[in-house]
Amino acid sequence: MQPRKRIFISALEPSAEMHCANLIERCKPFAADATIEWTGFGGAKMEEAGCALLENTVGRAAMIYNVFGQLGYYRNLIHQAKRFLSANKPDLLVVCDSPAFHFHIAKAAKKLGIPVLFYVAPQLWAWAPWRIGKLRKCCDKLACILPFEQGWFQSRGVDAEFVGNPLFDELDYPVEQNIKTYADYVPGKAKIALLPGSRKAEIETLWKPMQEIALRMQQKFPDVRFYSAAPDMSKMVLLHENRLREYSFLEQIGDLVGLCRQVDFAIVASGSATLQVAAAGCPMIVMYQSNRLMWHLIGKWLIRTPFLSLPNIIAGRRLVPEFMPYFTSTQPIADEAIAYLSEPAKLKKASLEIIETVKPLAGGKSADKVAKMVMQLANVQSG
Repeated sequence: MQPRKRIFISALEPSAEMHCANLIERCKPFAADATIEWTGFGGAKMEEAGCALLENTVGRAAMIYNVFGQLGYYRNLIHQAKRFLSANKPDLLVVCDSPAFHFHIAKAAKKLGIPVLFYVAPQLWAWAPWRIGKLRKCCDKLACILPFEQGWFQSRGVDAEFVGNPLFDELDYPVEQNIKTYADYVPGKAKIALLPGSRKAEIETLWKPMQEIALRMQQKFPDVRFYSAAPDMSKMVLLHENRLREYSFLEQIGDLVGLCRQVDFAIVASGSATLQVAAAGCPMIVMYQSNRLMWHLIGKWLIRTPFLSLPNIIAGRRLVPEFMPYFTSTQPIADEAIAYLSEPAKLKKASLEIIETVKPLAGGKSADKVAKMVMQLANVQSG
């Protein structure tokens, strides 16, 4: 019988929680006869998978321009994590995404001699390369979910490994099956997905502008149909509460890839959802909003990449139109969408190029690879 192992795991965002819940599940068959106790920060999915939550953090996920109002909350979380690590000294710390928060916990763990696994590499290559020294000091293993990240971090002294992208783990078929042919496509009857994101702040800032774009598109194509999706019922309620009176749509909970396989085009908030849309082979426009003052004072000076949306970053070119951030009229976004809908050949070409771009991300079950890292770092004999 192997000794009991204790692992502290932390996620703040809905997507990170999904990755962590899957990781906990995938560790079970690898753990042989070892007992692993999971404790940490997360949400209901992680709790269902077997994690004892110290705090349900997922509902408090914040965007960069409203996080300042929650500094006290996150400061208390950090202190709570430090007290737990010091009192219990787990065998491993796993932190997923949200690097500004997790750097503090990782640093505390290293001081206590606790190994640290970063699941989802912080995007230092995009906005903060000077923080690489900080990452080196507090990270024992880095699980990268974008193909180019492994080489970037390894060349800077971080033990990094590309594990595939967890958003593709649920696909049980080759992504090439999702290339859209548009054989029977009629522009005037197009099906369009509006995807404002999973965070409350994203829905509040992007949902109404997306509906405005939809209304502009309906002026050109009166019979187009619109769809949307939310990760859970609480976010679906937010969609309804922020709904324009003139706008009607069909919605569903979850299965973003499934929805985007059925539609012809998508307008999506920047973030991990763009890769799910891409996995469906769905042409898209990516948009995002930011505080104008914060963007001009800080944001645009920090960004080190020519593109901001993940599909374009991975492709290294303008694979999809991105409006990030936009501060004025939604008319240019609507015009770009109408131009796409008017050209079936352009849509077909875009679908093919999108699938070719994301194909390397679907190379295997990332949760299994990260589970093996957990077994090794926590010194668990795999079954």
